[in-house]
Amino acid sequence: MENFLKFFEGAKRLFFPLENREELSELKCGDPVLISGWVLCGRDATHRKILQSVERGEFSIDLKNQLFYYVGPTPAPPGKEVGSAGPTTSSRMDAYMEFMLKAGIAGSLGKGKRSKEVRELLKKYKGIYLSTFGGAGAFLSRFIKKVECLLWEDLGPEALFRMKVEDFPAIVAIDTQGNDFFEY
Repeated sequence: MENFLKFFEGAKRLFFPLENREELSELKCGDPVLISGWVLCGRDATHRKILQSVERGEFSIDLKNQLFYYVGPTPAPPGKEVGSAGPTTSSRMDAYMEFMLKAGIAGSLGKGKRSKEVRELLKKYKGIYLSTFGGAGAFLSRFIKKVECLLWEDLGPEALFRMKVEDFPAIVAIDTQGNDFFEY
């Protein structure tokens, strides 16, 4: 735990939704970050539902300058806000990335590598990809202060959620220049 705290000691702080998207250009691949504010959450089925809803003109949630966390939270045990809330494999959402960036998201948060196409899209739209600790859902849940289901509650962990986070740890895996942490 001491090494973890030391690594994040000088971390840059990000607050979502962003007020000024330009601050993303200051982040470099490999930088530790601490995320606070509200983040949108969902997985692949959630992305399909968003796409279908937008196409039908039925989606009313503003995605502009939001961070999208690829997670399907487990139910909260008594006295907790959320159960395990670890990241899912981000590459599963690669097919939706251009749509989400065009819709306004500033970035995504998950685990693992992204495709070359996603790197190019992040460069084009000046977005970022953040990565956090896979297999550490119980640990990460301590940084989640509130969870709200926004749409499709019947889908369980595939619903669209938003989470209020405080000092949620991650690293910049792909920066706005397309530099990729997983390529080093």
